[in-house]
Amino acid sequence: MAVRAYWRLASVCLWVGLVLGTQGAQAQQNATRNWATAPRHSSGQAPDPRRFVDQAVVQVYAAPTYGWRGNFAVHPWIIYKREGQTAYTRYDVVGWRAPQVVQRNYAIPDGLWYGSHPELLVDHRGSGVEAMIDQIETAVASYPYVDQYRSYPGPNSNTFLAHIGREVPALQLDLPPNAIGKDYRPLSRPVGMSPSGSGVQVSVWGLLGLSVGLQEGLELNVLGLNFGIDLNTPALRLPFLGRVGMRDTPAPHSDRAEAGG
Repeated sequence: MAVRAYWRLASVCLWVGLVLGTQGAQAQQNATRNWATAPRHSSGQAPDPRRFVDQAVVQVYAAPTYGWRGNFAVHPWIIYKREGQTAYTRYDVVGWRAPQVVQRNYAIPDGLWYGSHPELLVDHRGSGVEAMIDQIETAVASYPYVDQYRSYPGPNSNTFLAHIGREVPALQLDLPPNAIGKDYRPLSRPVGMSPSGSGVQVSVWGLLGLSVGLQEGLELNVLGLNFGIDLNTPALRLPFLGRVGMRDTPAPHSDRAEAGG
């Protein structure tokens, strides 16, 4: 009995040591990988603007937000360049830059978002993109919440990209279901276009609503959590997980194929 008690005590001590050691390693990693030191280098997804100087490009990215919120929410942004330009313009909403939350060139075009690798949501290149860029710039200028920011339920960075998607349907922007804030609508306008600009939406502050559209399919929003099904490119739309199914990035057209995209 004494031997058994000894081994039980030893096992408990070993388990506690492992737990404390793991927590210590995690704490040390968190101390060395805070927001100021988190990697923000290029993900290598944006076409080299100098190599493709004669091609207009529009792309939209989304990456898990920094910290614990990254488990269930994303941060999106849009980049573009016109024909003849050798650098991208980037726009996103950054809450800690209030009262001017709409930021131009806050970070590198396709960079990691404080350590999180971005997903490419939209990729348009070549013919017709110049006109799209005109519409994007108009949409950025007309964003109604330039001095407002709330992580939940909005307006936030996802509200900003949803506004651009509604104003520029040619983007075919399908923000993922875990883009909390994309469904934010004021009480004065609960009905309107869906965030992709391809359907209709009824939403109260982004807390309760329904969207039906060509890009987003059928999506129900309950307290900012979205559940639905996408039939355009078959997939389930789930909170926390995002899309579960076929990849939704638009297929390359001839201009993209020529560019090696």
